[in-house]
Amino acid sequence: MVSEQEIHDIFIIGGGINGAGIARDAAGRGLSVILAEMNDLASGTSSNSSKLIHGGLRYLEYYEFRLVREALKEREVLWKIAPHIIWPVRIVLPYNKDLRPFWLLRIGLFLYDYIGGRKKLPATTTINLNKNKTGKPLKPGFDKAFEYSDCAVLDSRLVILNAMDARDRSAKILTRTRVIKASRKDGLWEIQTQNTTTRKIISHRAKIVINAAGPWIDQVLEENFGRKAPKNIRLVQGSHIIVKKIYGHDKDYIFQNADGRIIFIVPYEEDFTMIGTTDHDHDGQASDAKIAKSEIEYLCNAASEYFQEPIVPDDVIGTFCGVRPLYDDGASKAQEATRDYVLKLEGGSDSENNNAALINIFGGKLTTYRRLAESVLKLVESELQLTNAPWTADQPLPGGDFAMDDFSELVDRLQNRFPFVSSRHARRLIRCYGTRAFEVLDSVKSPEDLGRHFGATLYECEVRYLVNNEWAQNAEDILIRRTKQGLHLTRQEHSILAKFLKSLK
Repeated sequence: MVSEQEIHDIFIIGGGINGAGIARDAAGRGLSVILAEMNDLASGTSSNSSKLIHGGLRYLEYYEFRLVREALKEREVLWKIAPHIIWPVRIVLPYNKDLRPFWLLRIGLFLYDYIGGRKKLPATTTINLNKNKTGKPLKPGFDKAFEYSDCAVLDSRLVILNAMDARDRSAKILTRTRVIKASRKDGLWEIQTQNTTTRKIISHRAKIVINAAGPWIDQVLEENFGRKAPKNIRLVQGSHIIVKKIYGHDKDYIFQNADGRIIFIVPYEEDFTMIGTTDHDHDGQASDAKIAKSEIEYLCNAASEYFQEPIVPDDVIGTFCGVRPLYDDGASKAQEATRDYVLKLEGGSDSENNNAALINIFGGKLTTYRRLAESVLKLVESELQLTNAPWTADQPLPGGDFAMDDFSELVDRLQNRFPFVSSRHARRLIRCYGTRAFEVLDSVKSPEDLGRHFGATLYECEVRYLVNNEWAQNAEDILIRRTKQGLHLTRQEHSILAKFLKSLK
């Protein structure tokens, strides 16, 4: 076993959005940071979301006003710092006279528009579905709808960009690295990690440990910290299905269901439509989560209640599911459990024996990750007796150093410099990398310099960039979490990419 001599300010367990966001914020304040993720970054809950930065309209029904307000305020903050991977969307909510009353929806949307300090996003409007293009795919009988604003996001890329910025500010990001033991000694934490590929074990020292393991947080507390059967979180599974594009416009839909739940219908990766999410308790290990046949049928049936063309399980060409680690507040139904985050500090300067501090993070959501990180840093800096101003709201994430409305102009610039890159390819590169798309193509002078073509718009130069700069190691890392090109490649093309990546090792 190798032992590091450096004493880090904080050691973070978990490379999802909370862990990566905390690492970025802390590193930017000059703290010494190390983060360990047992798999790939964003390989759990953070890459299995509904791909929205949103306030949570339905949370108003459960009186989660503080959470909704905080999330609504974050939409434009995140759009500003990451305009490549986050962009505004309009969401159509058809009025169903058999469900929530019209006045209730209108009041809810009025609150949604005005409690969060909306500035650039358009306000809610009422539309006539008999005249508006968004009514054409719907069944007769839906005559009016509300149209409101939220933002779309490339969820896994949000995680990776936070980790990249943390690394650029001197944080150590260890992927495929599992924490196998953590114990207090001489006022510090001693943490042992094992690389899951090489099996090498390293011992680290840190002043504070932050447990941001998401769905695995209780498992980490039990296996690494010696807690007896902790029960802090409620695992709630959310599943999505992907079908071929079912309408021609760029708006999202939100549909109410008779059981009180809602689903989103989202244009996805240009050629597809995403439908989700389900919302039910998950028993067992988070890593065992799989979409059930009943969930696929539920989503198909729920969407078919609104669309003229029914959606059936045979239409489904892809699925994904994630487990949300909601704080267990005793709610009777999964959809009623709080989506707010809870931070718990154990030990630290106020403890009886002045033990090294452990901060556990329960719950949270993609939209509020940055505010969660700021809340964690308040605890961290109190323990370390430091004071630094919050900074992440004003500094762009890697590739996001351009104006919120200049996405198309950036695509044009890329095509002018690389005229042999198709418009579809250029849009995807700017969407994934923003201004750093020019780094992806830095050595490219001709079509041949793009290198091997793996299918769709994925070329060797991009694959090498991801391996060298974004911790990508295998085909899933690249096709699912970093480029979303997996939907566009054949099985044979997947296999060819996998073999190429093995040849690089």
